[in-house]
Amino acid sequence: MPYYYYGFDWTYVYLVLPCLLLSLWASAHVNSTFRRYSKQRSQRGLTGADAAARVLAANGVRDVRIEHISGNLTDHYDPRTNVIRLSDNVYGSTSTAAIGVACHEAGHAVQYAQSYAPIKLRAAIIPLTNFGSKLAMPLILLGLLLSSLGRMSNFFIYLGIACFGFSLVFQLVTLPVEFNASRRALAAIEQTGILTDEERAGARKTLTAAALTYVAATAAALAQLLRLLVLFGGRNRSKD
Repeated sequence: MPYYYYGFDWTYVYLVLPCLLLSLWASAHVNSTFRRYSKQRSQRGLTGADAAARVLAANGVRDVRIEHISGNLTDHYDPRTNVIRLSDNVYGSTSTAAIGVACHEAGHAVQYAQSYAPIKLRAAIIPLTNFGSKLAMPLILLGLLLSSLGRMSNFFIYLGIACFGFSLVFQLVTLPVEFNASRRALAAIEQTGILTDEERAGARKTLTAAALTYVAATAAALAQLLRLLVLFGGRNRSKD
């Protein structure tokens, strides 16, 4: 079956474009949800930095620093320096959205402290994923240029597709890591009384919206891999 009509790649329309639209929607949704619950202030008046410290203390984690970083939703935990960095709208904010995000990042710190297997695996495969993503398309293009060499051409193409596959593996490993960090965050928020029942709903919705961005990223990686397999995986059969 031809997938190109008049130079137009229909595999992109069928496989990639829906995931791209999902990613755009997920990104817009997390931003709108964060803005909405940024207006809901917590009764206890704890800031995002305070809340993250409470989560760490509740889990017996004492050696993690909490710092401010500029930007919008640039929050992250850096395992190399053992630092939680919280953005402008999170570090000093008392909103339920900010507290949810800050506690989520503290959840990542707790994962490392407790040697949570998926996050260790994700950290281990990051170099391989970065290496594979850089090599994938050059290898596929090299295979296409060597199309006259038969099996050697296919070797480079399939090797390139395999390298791209590491991106999907990384995304699949990321999903349980992010979901678990949110569960840890919400459990700590409830156990330590950082937020009331009503306020916890705001934090939960913010974290749920953020989780959808990881689901969309996984779907996009899967779609791209399927597209490569559709375009190049049947080259031998098409020559028969």
